[in-house]
Amino acid sequence: MRAVVQRVDGARVVVDGETVGEIIGQGLCVLVGVTHDDTPAKAEQLARKLWSVRILEDEKSCSDVGAPLLVISQFTLYGDARKGRRPTWNAAAPGAVAEPLVDAVVAHLRALGAQVETGRFGADMKVSLTNNGPFTVIVEV
Repeated sequence: MRAVVQRVDGARVVVDGETVGEIIGQGLCVLVGVTHDDTPAKAEQLARKLWSVRILEDEKSCSDVGAPLLVISQFTLYGDARKGRRPTWNAAAPGAVAEPLVDAVVAHLRALGAQVETGRFGADMKVSLTNNGPFTVIVEV
C-alpha cells in the first residue's frame, strides 16, 4: 500500500456538489493507493503508521493531539508514466480488491480512536485542502 500524506489545516472532498468528507483545523489528508499484493495486514500496518507518524506541528502525531484524518482512495498512486505519453495503471489493484483494503485502513484507524472522514470510492471527487508547511510525505508498507 502507498499513501501520500499531507499535513493540512482543513480539507474536504466534494462529490456531485455535496461535501462527503471534511476535516477542520490541523490534521492529515491521506491519499491511499492499493496494489495487487496488498493484504489486510498491510492495511492495519498503514493505519498504525498514519495514527502515530509525527509530522504535525511540534513533531506530534494524530494520536498525540487527537487530530482528524481525511482518507481518500486514489488508484493513480500506482500509475506508471515512465514510457510513452500515457500512464499505465497495471500496478493498481482493481476496485474489488482495493475498496475493502481502503475500508480496512479506515476501520483500523477508527479502532485506534481516530476521527476519520472519507471520500467516496470510485467517485469523481473534488479535493480541496490547505497544505500546512507545505508538508507532504509518502508512506509505503
